[in-house]
Amino acid sequence: MCIARQVRDGEVLAQGLATPLVAAGYLLAWRTHAPNIYFASAIGQSLCREGAPLGLARIEALWLDQAMNSYGFVRVAADLLPRVRPKEFFRPGQVDPCGNFNNIAFGKRYRSPRLRLPGAGGIPDVTPISSQIFLYVPRHSRVTFVAQLDFLSGLGHSPKRKSGQGTRYLVTDLGQFDFEAGKMRLTHLHPGVSVEAVQTKTGFPLEVSTSLEDTAPPTMEDVRLLREEIDPLGIRRLERLSVPARREALREILKREAGDPSTSLQRDGVG
Repeated sequence: MCIARQVRDGEVLAQGLATPLVAAGYLLAWRTHAPNIYFASAIGQSLCREGAPLGLARIEALWLDQAMNSYGFVRVAADLLPRVRPKEFFRPGQVDPCGNFNNIAFGKRYRSPRLRLPGAGGIPDVTPISSQIFLYVPRHSRVTFVAQLDFLSGLGHSPKRKSGQGTRYLVTDLGQFDFEAGKMRLTHLHPGVSVEAVQTKTGFPLEVSTSLEDTAPPTMEDVRLLREEIDPLGIRRLERLSVPARREALREILKREAGDPSTSLQRDGVG
């Protein structure tokens, strides 16, 4: 819901790989207050104006089947993204107080890390010039929020920045944050969460807005759209599950998807 609220009508929205929470947020914005957005997907490097329900085995229906055009990765990273500069939500493995982030590895040794992360992809190409860097973290913890990164792949607020504005917004399962003065600042608490709880799970001193607010809950229509039309299989919950729970959920979703012939989403319902 918070991701959807950050979307403005007419924007170009970049969608990375394996980020169903972001896809669901974009589709919810499209179905509610932003009918004229463009989806720029890393899957097939495609540009879309229409959406489809989230899927696993049929993920191409969400992007490739709806594509107005498709581009090669090199052209996207080198030509299109620097010119269009879309809004994009990145999921960092680590993030520091200035919104710099790491998607490379945990551990100081690159060739023998504690854990290899998915990799930087086009993040180092996009973030040094972007003013549309938005972050999301499904599980807020000290593993992710660290005083110093092991590796730098995404540039936030840094003296090294030559253009763009750095990270603008971050949402987690505990609250919402901005970077008004170049540092991560808590602006909204989700229902039932305290400032102390957020600080306990953050690996550096937390800055708190003087006008701290509660996150507004979704409407009943928002919930209905997400559950019935945008993500009827519950794919977005995979990002919040532990590895064993995710493995079991994947099996369940694939079985349900195999018996579901629906592959398109229309604005007036599932087609």
